[in-house]
Amino acid sequence: MGSVIIGSGKSLPERVVTNDELGQIVDTTDEWIVPRTGIHTRHIAVHETGTDLGAQASARALGLEAGGWLREEAIDPASIDMIICPTLTADAHFPSQAALIRERIGAVNAVCFDMSCACSGCVYGTSTADMLLLASATDRAAADTAGRSPRRNVLRRILVVATERLSRLVDWTERETCILFGDGAGAVVMEWRDDADGMLSSYMENTDDADHVLWCDSAFCDRPLPFSAASEDAAVAAAALTCDPYMRMAGQAVFKFATSAMVRCIGEALDRAGLAPADITLFAPHQANERIIRYAAKKMDLPMERFQVSIDHMGNVSGASALIALNEALTEGKLKQGDVACMAGFGGGLTAGACVFRI
Repeated sequence: MGSVIIGSGKSLPERVVTNDELGQIVDTTDEWIVPRTGIHTRHIAVHETGTDLGAQASARALGLEAGGWLREEAIDPASIDMIICPTLTADAHFPSQAALIRERIGAVNAVCFDMSCACSGCVYGTSTADMLLLASATDRAAADTAGRSPRRNVLRRILVVATERLSRLVDWTERETCILFGDGAGAVVMEWRDDADGMLSSYMENTDDADHVLWCDSAFCDRPLPFSAASEDAAVAAAALTCDPYMRMAGQAVFKFATSAMVRCIGEALDRAGLAPADITLFAPHQANERIIRYAAKKMDLPMERFQVSIDHMGNVSGASALIALNEALTEGKLKQGDVACMAGFGGGLTAGACVFRI
């Protein structure tokens, strides 16, 4: 029994920004960016919304649009029982980004919510979906045995769609961050099946970001209130001077965290699945920096061919990165039914995790 991925899709904005174009904005060059990150281009959502990107990735995962990967036939949106959307850049505070995507794709029976877990959204989203599908299957089995109705929502299919427009959080005058990030969305449809194992294991963790090595203030953190005292108004005004709406990153500290977390989380997930690195057909890691992926490959004594590398043409798309990488591996035929894959993520929070699943 298990949660099986039955559909996968991605969406990238139309506008492609090259390293040379960035060199016209900040002091950088293609020769400086590529060796340090592996990034040649990234997609920027000039016109697309998060809903546009998420809905297109979802439609492709469902087989409603060409360009996705399907295990079998197209999937009826009405059969989706829940939508989980990991995102940092939802189009609105409410309705949730998941609810906006639900409306766009016609998933009329889906319960929706968003997750804020930065670049680990790929793992947190799919792992949460797996746990909820297992809980629902257990509840249904208990209900059948007792001859009663299930006591919770019946969940058989969950859409996990991560959609990000980090271009809206990037300070385009700061070279250290603006060269790294791009926009896009990735999606998978997960289905509970009694005759397949699907998700084999998962591992998630959090580390306190006491030093604010990867941080972005809330856009409303400095808004004054109409019933505050004069002294409190002064405090709010002072806070406004330090409230920063842009993403900030201490590059070396984040790199150190990411390299350690990626190897550690993959190891934990593999141990829980009773597998070794050599048992994994392909790794689909978060696409933060090609050097981090190369470090992980070296630590696990594996060739780079065992890792999907998509960062060269899309940059870092936060929680959508690994889902996009997984989709590209599936559509390119690098993963086939029966293969075992591992997805890993790490990012703000500080969050990290990995999951192992059979295609």
